[in-house]
Parts: sequence; C-alpha cells; structure tokens
Amino acid sequence: MKLISLLGNSQKLDGGAMFGNAPKAMWERWYECDDLNRIHLQCRCLLVQHEGKNILFETGVGAFFAPNMRERYGVQEPQHVLLASLAEHKIKPEDIDIIVMSHLHFDHAGGMLSSYSDDTPPKLVFSNAQVIVSEAAWQRAIMPHARDKASFIPELNKLLETSGRLHRVQGTRSELLGDEFRFHYSDGHTPGMLLTEITSDEGPVVFAADLIPGTAWVHVPLSMGYDRYPEILIDEKRRLLADLNARQGKLFFTHDPSIAMGTVHLGDKGKFGVVEKIETV
Repeated sequence: MKLISLLGNSQKLDGGAMFGNAPKAMWERWYECDDLNRIHLQCRCLLVQHEGKNILFETGVGAFFAPNMRERYGVQEPQHVLLASLAEHKIKPEDIDIIVMSHLHFDHAGGMLSSYSDDTPPKLVFSNAQVIVSEAAWQRAIMPHARDKASFIPELNKLLETSGRLHRVQGTRSELLGDEFRFHYSDGHTPGMLLTEITSDEGPVVFAADLIPGTAWVHVPLSMGYDRYPEILIDEKRRLLADLNARQGKLFFTHDPSIAMGTVHLGDKGKFGVVEKIETV
C-alpha cells in the first residue's frame, strides 16, 4: 500500500469563520492572516494505491467556480490543480478507480467537476471512478438546510445520481475498498461525514476531513463557525483522538496549510497534539 499526498486548489478563508469559538488574538498566533482577515488553507487530497487500484480521498475545491465565485470563496488558482498533481505521478483522471468523499461540501467535492467554461456545462472529470459517500451525507447534499445550502453543488448531485457510479454507504465497510479500510462517522460538522481509517504499513491513518481540518484544530475545544453542531463535534473529536492515541494512529489533514499528516499524541498537560509531522506522504 502506498499513500501519496496531493495538493488541489488552495483557498483563503476568513480566520474568524475557521476558528469560530476562538478570538483572533489566539488564532493569529497559529496562522498568519492577510489584510482581509483571511488565512491560507490547502485542499489536500490523499491517493492510496492498493492492490492495483488508485483510490482517491476527496478532490478539493477544484476549478468549477465562475471567476466571480472563485474570488468570493478565495480560490487562489484558476486551473484544476489536482489534475496537475496527479499528472506529476503519471496518473490521468481516467486512471482513478474509486473516490471516497467524506461529505459533499464544495471545497471537498468541487474537484470532481471539470474546470469552469462560459459555454460548456460541467461534467465529471474522473470518468471511471466509483464514488463512495455516506447515505446521510448524500441526503444532506440533496436536501440541505438553509444554513448550509450554499455549501453544496446541485449540478454535481445530478451528475453523480445519473452516473451509475454512486455508492451510498451506511455501515463501517465497503466491498469496493476491502478490509484495509473502515469508516468512522461524524455529525458535528455536517450529518454523516465519513472519516476513513486506512490500515497502512505504519499503522492506522484516519482521513480527518472537517472534524479536524488541520493541526491547530487538534486542540479539542476548537470548532469552526461552519460546524452545524459544535458540541457534538467536540465530543466526536475527543473520542477519535483518544482512540488513535491509544493505537499510535495518525491523522491526515485536508486543510492544513503545510502539514499533511501527524501522529496523535497526548501531552503531559492532558492536551492532544500531533508529533512526527510530515508535509508529504
């Protein structure tokens, strides 16, 4: 099994929204912000090569936004960065066998769509990929609440539904993936978010998605302004961190500006953190 960290399109988002319950005097010590109060965030994806299959965990925000929307949401690059990252490893979009989505917010799922064009409707970029998402996350995407409706992409939902390649899971395993992969579920950020645990050669690795988007959010009390149920999220985070700490497990971070993965560690003062941080896998 081989794990490869891939960069997708990056974003600059409001630091106050990303650190919803922490004051700026605290969070600006962790991440620098620009004059618009925005911090730099990656949309990092994980490629797992296993038993002859290319398994992609998330696709980032991609380049599907029209220019005005790209500016609104702070997407930094006009081109589809994930496709270029895959090309560096000599992998074409049609070579991806499976895509595992934690949830379908646009900054995680937009990369499944082709780049914006004035006169061409979007299409699915990964033409052969089977797409895995939880049933609860799918239901949320097609029937969102008014609070998070803008986070979803109706065009993507329609394309996935008619593709014949959408797999909506409810249990902890998927036959497509096999026994080396199992799902944890989280509802705090959005209902039905899948956190996939990968049994790698170096121990368990959990794709942390938006439960723990980066190293700073390993601090248990932190939550984002985007989280639907912050208290539930904090409890979910504490349970996962305690479990991984006991098993010397690792977290893969999708939004951290520089760190791709780290090992969960419980410090002397009873606070969780990550050690053995690495920028690439």
